[in-house]
Amino acid sequence: MDKPQKKTVARRDFLRVLAAGAGAAAATSAAPLTGPAVAAESDQEKRKPRYKETEHVKAFYRVNKYPQ
Repeated sequence: MDKPQKKTVARRDFLRVLAAGAGAAAATSAAPLTGPAVAAESDQEKRKPRYKETEHVKAFYRVNKYPQ
């Protein structure tokens, strides 16, 4: 009776398959980023002030000794 032979995968073949899979995954994940960008803000919203110095911001500056 013959022993069933184990089917082995060579290390280089295994690494080639991993590299091909990583390349394919990178290509599919980059595909949605190639579309055109759409601006969601109007010109008036772009010009409004965004930074507000609230109490917790002042406390952060005070604790970390930033000059005000």
